[in-house]
Amino acid sequence: MKILICGLPDSGKTTLARELAYHFIIPHHNGDTYREYTNNYDHSYSGRHKQATLMSRQWGILDFVCPTEYLRNIVRPNYTIFMNTVDESKYEDTNKIFEEPLSCDFEVTEWIELNQLHKCLGDFNPGITGIQTFLEEGLPELVK
Repeated sequence: MKILICGLPDSGKTTLARELAYHFIIPHHNGDTYREYTNNYDHSYSGRHKQATLMSRQWGILDFVCPTEYLRNIVRPNYTIFMNTVDESKYEDTNKIFEEPLSCDFEVTEWIELNQLHKCLGDFNPGITGIQTFLEEGLPELVK
């Protein structure tokens, strides 16, 4: 299972991804960590394409900007969570290229407080089955 958490920088992607990965005991793949590991600091479209291709080979929670519909299609996630909590980032190049998803499974428009998230997560068992149930029942309640 691949869960893409995308959005502009500083929208809360990594915070949500880290908490979900920890609770459900599934891998968390962070875009910044992959950039550091692969020494790919190329933020041109080509560099972003390379990152999306690398992330598409992973499973678990994929946490990165993934700024265009084309790149999101390369990833082919089972679920997409769009963190729509900021209007723009401090990176002008990212702001210019970023496209809101044409469709997503969940759109988070306000920050989810950690204590609220932890309380909700407590109702769901760890593992793949638990996160699937959370995505179907728990997250919709948090983001409505």
